[in-house]
Amino acid sequence: MRAVQVTEFGGPEVLKVVDLPKPVPAQGQLLVRVDRAGINYADTHQAENSYLSQQSLPFVPGGEVVGHTEDGRRVVALTTGGGYAEYALTVPQLAFDVPEAVSDADALALIVQGATAWHLLKTSARLVAGESVLVISAAGGVGSLAVQLAKLWGAGRVIGTASTQDKRDLAVSLGADVAIDAEPEGLVERIIEANNGSRVDIVLEMTGGEVFDASLSALASFGRLVAYGAASRETGSPVSPSKLMAHSKSVAGFWLQDCFRRPQMMREAMADLFDLVAAGDLKPQLGGDYPLSEVVQAHLDIRSRKTAGKLILDPTR
Repeated sequence: MRAVQVTEFGGPEVLKVVDLPKPVPAQGQLLVRVDRAGINYADTHQAENSYLSQQSLPFVPGGEVVGHTEDGRRVVALTTGGGYAEYALTVPQLAFDVPEAVSDADALALIVQGATAWHLLKTSARLVAGESVLVISAAGGVGSLAVQLAKLWGAGRVIGTASTQDKRDLAVSLGADVAIDAEPEGLVERIIEANNGSRVDIVLEMTGGEVFDASLSALASFGRLVAYGAASRETGSPVSPSKLMAHSKSVAGFWLQDCFRRPQMMREAMADLFDLVAAGDLKPQLGGDYPLSEVVQAHLDIRSRKTAGKLILDPTR
């Protein structure tokens, strides 16, 4: 079968399309014929071995697929790698039957980015109706869904950040009340201005570095910042207890993989997200459908922040 394999760590150039044996499911596993595989920003970290979980060489990237099981079910599934291929293995508890009203691309947008946005707001930030929400990278895969969910769940004001005017316009079209420049310099002042002179109650932050520092500074008393990424690959300043105590602020981290060990957390999120998409209340954004042969370009594009919404790979091309 055709697959993307990494045999040395590095940038997008280490992604090679090769022929590998079709995987054989062990007891308790499902084999999925992959129609589309999802691309996540975390995949770029895995390729260079800078992610939370360490990689062993060689490996096939890709943590999510949509396709058909051997008995004909159309499922979207999480994998422990191996998704960038014509066939992939998963386990029953992490495979979800896709409703007819939900497209392959929508299903892939939901299983990682959608579930992340859902848990960021519901589980980690504990959004209360009327609170203000700042979504960093509001045109991205998680951000574009978090903007919509925050509005659906009664946020008082939703503010997005994005690097270009087109992306800021997209965030507003999805429900953000305002979208501002993501540049770290002057970000605190722009956040407060966008929130009508007040600091924000909730920040969903995936950049790290200076953006994390600015987001924490712009947090209101009893505000909650949830960090779920480090796209800048910068560490930022240490968070001292005094910074948190001064305004009763909270900082939490979120990693979707921690939900995989509690399957009910995934089932609840996916059922809700499927219903919202089927009803037309939630609209995932497709950012690009790449042939498997163009996987290097896909990673270059996502790393350069040229894209908005969900990126997917077609293993048949």
